[in-house]
Amino acid sequence: MRILTSLLVLGGLLAGAAQAQVPTYRPLAADLDGSAAEACARAHMGPAVARPAYASLGHRQKMARYDVKYYKLDLRLANNARTVGGVVTMRAQTGAQALDSLAFELYATYTIDSVVVDGRRSRDFTRRALGDVTVGLGANVAPNTLFSARIYYRGTAPNGNAAAIGNALNTRVDSRYGVSTTWSLSEPYNAYEWWPCKQTLTDKADSSDVWVTTAATNKVGSNGVLERVTSLPGNEVRYEWKSRHPIAYYLISVAVGPYAEYINYANPTGGPRIPVVNYVYNQAALNFYRTEIDRTPGFIENFSDLVGLYPFANEKYGHSMAPIGGGMEHQTMTTQDGFNFTLTAHELFHQWFGDNVTCGAWEDIWLNESFASYGEYLSLNRFSSAGAARDWMNNAHFSAMNQYVNAQWVPAPGGSLFVSDTTSVSRIFSSRLSYKKGAAVVHMLRYVLNDDTRFFRALRTYQSTYGGRTARTRDLQRIFEAEAGRSLQYFFDQWFRGEGFPSFAVRWNQANGQVYIQNTQTTSMPTVTPYFDTEVDYRLTFTDGTSRTLRLRQYQLVVSAAVAESRVISSLEVDPDQWLLNGTGSVQRDAGLVTASRPSAAQVTLRTYPNPCHDQLRLADFNGSRAQAEVTDATGRVVLRQTVLAPAPVLRTGALAPGIYHLRLLSPDGSVAQARFVRGE
Repeated sequence: MRILTSLLVLGGLLAGAAQAQVPTYRPLAADLDGSAAEACARAHMGPAVARPAYASLGHRQKMARYDVKYYKLDLRLANNARTVGGVVTMRAQTGAQALDSLAFELYATYTIDSVVVDGRRSRDFTRRALGDVTVGLGANVAPNTLFSARIYYRGTAPNGNAAAIGNALNTRVDSRYGVSTTWSLSEPYNAYEWWPCKQTLTDKADSSDVWVTTAATNKVGSNGVLERVTSLPGNEVRYEWKSRHPIAYYLISVAVGPYAEYINYANPTGGPRIPVVNYVYNQAALNFYRTEIDRTPGFIENFSDLVGLYPFANEKYGHSMAPIGGGMEHQTMTTQDGFNFTLTAHELFHQWFGDNVTCGAWEDIWLNESFASYGEYLSLNRFSSAGAARDWMNNAHFSAMNQYVNAQWVPAPGGSLFVSDTTSVSRIFSSRLSYKKGAAVVHMLRYVLNDDTRFFRALRTYQSTYGGRTARTRDLQRIFEAEAGRSLQYFFDQWFRGEGFPSFAVRWNQANGQVYIQNTQTTSMPTVTPYFDTEVDYRLTFTDGTSRTLRLRQYQLVVSAAVAESRVISSLEVDPDQWLLNGTGSVQRDAGLVTASRPSAAQVTLRTYPNPCHDQLRLADFNGSRAQAEVTDATGRVVLRQTVLAPAPVLRTGALAPGIYHLRLLSPDGSVAQARFVRGE
């Protein structure tokens, strides 16, 4: 870090001695409706293509025979051309079997001059499809052994949207400032369009170096710490970047241009002073964007307070400008085409969610994009107002439930966070699902815990547990279940794997010192998710101006409740603080509504066997078609929720610890039965 700072100061940076004071943010419509940061999704989009999305299955199996430890890219690049030449060094370790060939990916149009493995040069290689390369080795690499491979290559990066997302290495003049830059954008499958690599999410390199030789008029932005800038003959320079943090293949990046440099600093609580290194087009661009750039340190400090210290605090954060059409969260140095509040916040929060902890499969892209989107909401709440944050969430809900078709918004009742088709880049980076619906689901997880201390502790645990690695949705689920003290399988079944959203039609009345509430739920995709098990807030506002909020559980499509309340109610609101993703509903006072008295649960006993049980508990008296089972332990904590179905009603109890439990069985007609049972040793 000392080396980086001294180099930047010696380079005559426009660095401020202290963090700039920036005005309170007055949100723009584009930030509140999400369109400013939707450029992140658009940056990944391109026309449909006919090429495979990634390496063939057989080739991926070959690449699985080794584990990448380190990459070094030593390349020659210009700011106005897509030509690439140089050498990529890969250090890796073999698995349990000896390695007789080296498999990697490199776009087919590149010339491979040679491959050198542990000092032995090989020209014996085969190329299949558009990117599969297999190199025969002169001598096997023994099992569980470190080895080094150097791949010498040259060529021109493909262009014209020939790849899944467009151009992984592109060059263009930004017409706003007349500056030409070359930049990379490799997510999800396209690093191989500009350098030879192994494109496997779960195989992060432990460290990386990126060296780029270019004209002396240029600067090069990349990952980690700038160790040195070496002057070379012919009026050229070599930028030498080093990172000693694990990094996914698609986050290794370059940006080359005649940049002006500007530094500001973040001072997170309990952490080092972090330089924020900004490579902007020129002084005019800096003058235009400086206020927005200067918000970055505050964002870093706030996120560090909420979810843990910025993961790469011993290196840097920064931005490189390029006409990318949005932003891309390259590790420690995001590429952006400009600076606005929500885009900058979104890409920065990716450094935690996506970079430090990376989704372990593209099916789980919401672990990257939903949390980055939620970072926009958190930043508005911190640096603007609660009202601005609420407006942002309103628009996120609208985007999740609607889609823009033929120049108009139309309802979009379905769509899962789980990405079933990972060959579709447009589905992976669906703004409606992976970004907006996902952010709403993160917000609902916060509601489920009903405790901000637990919510942010869960996020910090997620970061500390999986930092430098990858995670899947089930990993996040386990952490939130530990904080909740109960199973959240029902939540992830309906909001991650399920589709659609609920709507609520509420009738209420007040009589005889009671408020009666009946909520009828309808769902947008009942064939996929028949109903959403959720708690719902009801705000009672009284004629004296005071209010009371009730939180009642919607455990079936129609629920009724009666709550003692003698103060005169003037109005009732459903989900008044906008926690739940739900469609247009209704609230109606119904003078004829009085919740019928039912026998208490204690009066309806359910016979079960065997008792004690082990893996299964059978329900002898069940005579309905389906019901929701809820199991609590001796402390009253809900530890299990399951749907019970006829004709063989069985509760799966294998996951319970030995002990005494209470079972409540909730039927669609509102009836309740209960039983006590023992889970044996």
